[in-house]
Amino acid sequence: MVQLFLREEAKRKEDVREEDSESAKRMIWLLKELESVIWSLITRSEARLWLYNTISCITSLTPYQKRELFVSLLRTTSKKGLASQLWQLIFQKRPHEAGTLLAERSYVLEKFFQGNQTRILQWFSNFSSTGLRHKKGAKALSQFAFVHRNICWEELEWKGKHGQSPAVVATKPHYFLELDILRTVENFLENVPDFWTSREFADSLRDGDIFFVETKFFVDFFVGLMYEEDSRDVWEVINEFLMEESFSVLCQHLLITLEEQEFCAFLESLCKYLNRRMEPNDFGDSSCLLEFVLSKFSGYESIDQLLLLNAVIYRGRQLLKLLHDEESREEQAKIHDIVSHICSISSSTNSFVPILNECLKMKTTGGIKILGLQSWAFHYALSEKCQSPEAWESLFSNNGISFRKSDRFELLRGDELLEENDSEMDDRASTKRKSRKKKKSKKKRKRSSDDDDSYDHGLLDSDTSNSKLGLQARDGSWLLSTDGFSASWTNADLPEHLSKFCFSTWMKWAFAKWRNVA
Repeated sequence: MVQLFLREEAKRKEDVREEDSESAKRMIWLLKELESVIWSLITRSEARLWLYNTISCITSLTPYQKRELFVSLLRTTSKKGLASQLWQLIFQKRPHEAGTLLAERSYVLEKFFQGNQTRILQWFSNFSSTGLRHKKGAKALSQFAFVHRNICWEELEWKGKHGQSPAVVATKPHYFLELDILRTVENFLENVPDFWTSREFADSLRDGDIFFVETKFFVDFFVGLMYEEDSRDVWEVINEFLMEESFSVLCQHLLITLEEQEFCAFLESLCKYLNRRMEPNDFGDSSCLLEFVLSKFSGYESIDQLLLLNAVIYRGRQLLKLLHDEESREEQAKIHDIVSHICSISSSTNSFVPILNECLKMKTTGGIKILGLQSWAFHYALSEKCQSPEAWESLFSNNGISFRKSDRFELLRGDELLEENDSEMDDRASTKRKSRKKKKSKKKRKRSSDDDDSYDHGLLDSDTSNSKLGLQARDGSWLLSTDGFSASWTNADLPEHLSKFCFSTWMKWAFAKWRNVA
């Protein structure tokens, strides 16, 4: 049976037996072998994506810190991929803000439409049968044509045999549908320069719809304003966007553009904004561990430490899935052998202190990585070894985890029933009223289990109190002291839950030791 090392010990370093110390060194050697096999399962790009997702869960940054973090990156990065991705995100999330910037520079669109029939038709062919429904460039063209008809009406080209006068079109706006868009806009490009700087045309750009005619042109345009012209109003829009947009969205869209060196620079900058006085709280949280590592111990040896640590702690199930692919049979055999030796060592010792002592000798991130590898080894072992309710309950008992049987039937009747034993159930069934209630619940339960397979995870085994009601369960379900009996855990979720609980427990012990050394 797997020894999870959940009991805190008061042993001092000098009290550790020599054989325990040797076992700990052997264990760490095996864990490093495990690390090597895991790296053969995953690619660096995949590991980085996983780390980006974890970083995006950090919530402690203020809007100002968030802005400064990305602005610093935008100012120092050697490539413009980050800025390009940022503008695509702005176009998607806040197109009107970028549209306002473009409206103030509407003259650049003269070059945008010059000699490009596709763009012209996309933007200006939006006339309707009523003047109120003209859209985009069509609206701007019609409004400008009426207001400045004395200088541009002759530039309008009609498909019919003769042109239309302003008076006629004013009463019959659907006549604009007969306008030859290509020839008209080409005439405006050549002979009506005032249109491209007019209020009418600028207003058509403010909502940002123009960006989706050809996004790359406008991305390049705004990136040029950032770096070549250093336009103040452009940077103001960027600063405002970075402050208002969530850190999660920014990370998920922007970090993927960074080269590894740039990403390391981002991590170094991130360290400066994290609370260096934070205490370990819940290392099972999706960002607490990483935030703790970065804020307290930013001098990690390489990004590989963080990539591996994040993979084993927060992507344990994905690693198992990769491991069970047919193409990974060789890696699966290696990991099975390594974890078997790890479990053998863990079952032969009652102390986790030697392992903590060995971790203490390493750089902090390296030591934490070892603890993470140990927890994933248990994740793998539990998913392989514990296949029955009896196996799980034996594991709980041997590792000091208090547990209660849980099933859907009892929870529907109230929390007080969770701790009832067989005799109490018999006593409660002695009256007619309780008997009728039980029979009614039984029928309801039977119907539900037939209709909803999700109930299967909550059923008890045949040897539990509810077996008297003829209820059978394919899977066990338990309430555990690990989370204060707050959730019902099934076979599918227990390996991940318990491995994370182990890691959280060990990290609290390790933090106390690191703090004492410091």
